[in-house]
Amino acid sequence: MGIMKANVTYWLDETAVRLPDKTAFADENKQVTFRQLRQQARAVAYELIERGFFKRPVVVFLEKGVDVLVSFMGAAYSCNFYSPIDVDMPGSRVNKILEVLDPAIVITTAALREIFAQYSYQGDFLILEEALAACGQTEDGQRAERIEAARRKGIDTDLLYVLFTSGSTGVPKGVTINHRSVIDYTDWVTETFQITEQDSFGNQAPFYFDNSILDIYSTIKTGATTYIVPKNLFAQPVLLLEYLKEKKINTIFWVPSALIVVAKLKAFKNVDLSDTLKRVLFCGEVMPNKQLNVWRKFLPDVQYANLYGPTEITDACTYYVVDREFADEEPLPIGYAMPNTDILVLNDKNEKVTGEESGELCVRGTSLSMGYYNNPEKTREAFVQNPLNPYVPELIYRTGDIVKYNEYGELIYLSRKDFQIKHMGHRIELGEIETAVSSLEEISLCCCLYDDKRQKIVLFIEGELEKAYINEKISHLVPEYMLPNKLITLEKMPINANGKIDRVKLKEFL
Repeated sequence: MGIMKANVTYWLDETAVRLPDKTAFADENKQVTFRQLRQQARAVAYELIERGFFKRPVVVFLEKGVDVLVSFMGAAYSCNFYSPIDVDMPGSRVNKILEVLDPAIVITTAALREIFAQYSYQGDFLILEEALAACGQTEDGQRAERIEAARRKGIDTDLLYVLFTSGSTGVPKGVTINHRSVIDYTDWVTETFQITEQDSFGNQAPFYFDNSILDIYSTIKTGATTYIVPKNLFAQPVLLLEYLKEKKINTIFWVPSALIVVAKLKAFKNVDLSDTLKRVLFCGEVMPNKQLNVWRKFLPDVQYANLYGPTEITDACTYYVVDREFADEEPLPIGYAMPNTDILVLNDKNEKVTGEESGELCVRGTSLSMGYYNNPEKTREAFVQNPLNPYVPELIYRTGDIVKYNEYGELIYLSRKDFQIKHMGHRIELGEIETAVSSLEEISLCCCLYDDKRQKIVLFIEGELEKAYINEKISHLVPEYMLPNKLITLEKMPINANGKIDRVKLKEFL
């Protein structure tokens, strides 16, 4: 066990000693061994410490790649916390994030610094190539001592990162996560899925999206290798699978829409991954069984697992390892609470639900965010005293997701609280309609919205189908009052930066 870890970088120290020359992370242009990752990260850390920063927000503004991870670890070694800003993010959003965060410094390259000049930021820059050039191969004793002294001052409830999710008011919310939460989550992932140095991940998630936490920290802890999959491959399923085969990637943790694309174009017939892939994990939105069944048909020996959870609880809080057959139109369970995490399903009266009753999924445990950065009001709305515990202060996070238990005692996701509508006197979960429509042979992506003004359920699909046809096909799956009143067909479903269906964009069609 060694010392109790108060900082994720202790893992990197250990792995760099155990597997110094093994590749840790690789992108198209650069790869680093664990030793190099540690050296380069500590060069960044030293620079931050020299400038006097401690427990301050550090923005990382770089193209997605290995250097982002070097910068993240540099922030962690110096006991600061990182917040990635994507180079493709709209300027207005970047400015709002900078306003909330008020960063101590921005890590970037000389070339990208010019681009950053367009944003409303007046502070310091750390030019990555300069920091790395200054460090050389070996770290002298004085540098090592400075870094150690800074790290010793940190504790496990200090922040590791802030990731921004979209706020309903248009102001992004900065979700704060500490070292302890990531250590707890990574311990669970690596034990549950038995991740070792023999494993290799194919990373899909952007580094500003919490799904990437699983790839990054499982790699650093166990000595696995992560390949950062080139983004353009996700539009070319055959090349994507060939890339997995060539790099011998055996574990992927992707958003369902990335898995659906592969299932749709029958790429499996061209590339045999049966001796390559071991684990297919997914999270971030609902995975329709219809497309999962295509994966299971072609790759029956792979372990499939559905992880569920919002950014506010460190990536995931429930999981379901797929262990039985499902019909195309059935919903896939989100399963059970992860160890050291408690799930409370509460009804409108803040009581635990019974039987088939649905309620809001609430979470308590180490995984909880410390709240929204610099936003006490939003924090108080979502992180509330546990109504079942009047005796001591204990926060739960209200996810806004409506769930129920099935006959196996597994959790089934129904929909967002805000996708719950009142239509013709009925309370309807739009997610239930989406599950039904997704099961149709001809549908790859679909989304349901409610047009309040005209009181219509509006269904969006990719492709060309008639509303009457769809309604007839799903009439045995949902009651009549839940059948879509209006159909909008799109050539391409809009997808947001996190790889999920862009509901905000779809609202413009209403």
